[in-house]
Amino acid sequence: MLGFQQMNPKGPPQSLLDELESETLRLEHESPLAILRWTFERFADDVAMACSFEDVALLHMVHQVRPDTEILFLDTGGHFVETLEFAARIEREWLLNMTRTTPTREADPWPCGSERCCELRKVEPLARALTTRAAWITSVKRVDAPTRASMKVLMWDDKFGLVKVNPLATWSDEDVAYYLESNGLPEHPLWAQGYASIGCAAMTAKPLVPGDRRSGRWVGIDKEECGLHEA
Repeated sequence: MLGFQQMNPKGPPQSLLDELESETLRLEHESPLAILRWTFERFADDVAMACSFEDVALLHMVHQVRPDTEILFLDTGGHFVETLEFAARIEREWLLNMTRTTPTREADPWPCGSERCCELRKVEPLARALTTRAAWITSVKRVDAPTRASMKVLMWDDKFGLVKVNPLATWSDEDVAYYLESNGLPEHPLWAQGYASIGCAAMTAKPLVPGDRRSGRWVGIDKEECGLHEA
């Protein structure tokens, strides 16, 4: 694993931690758009968004508030063809400022589903992409998994050494579906085929447990998170 702490060995100043704690309490019950507006007022252009294109609700909000925001698409080399085509379509139609991260050659012996795949195909490329940023935006929701149940709206991310913003933390899957429908936004094409949580093709199946949308992720291995979003 990369020495992420070496990127910011002293950690954040206490004043920033105090600010994040205060603003988290204030923004906890605000809308995702309000959280995004605070983020861009506070950090201006020094923000990037990581987007898997599983859904485009938060991406649409970011695009409304700050259209030129850098969008980071983690191209692991193992995505469904449908995901790649969908990402390319949205990039083209919305004129996104999109950066595709790719693994280094060190990842070659570690295909999707192997022990170090997520470390080398997701975590390390994202760390490189965020090196010069002060904050990053994610679409993580507390309802996604038990490992995310305590995710804060704003937090200091020790792994990457910057502020992590989770505007959808308090939203449900139903909230996202309503937003997509209300705004006439496209859905990932695999949703229509019964997939509910979409990652790399080799490790993604349709939900194995009714009502548990992430039960089709990392099929056959004992894993719940890829390393990006542990609370």
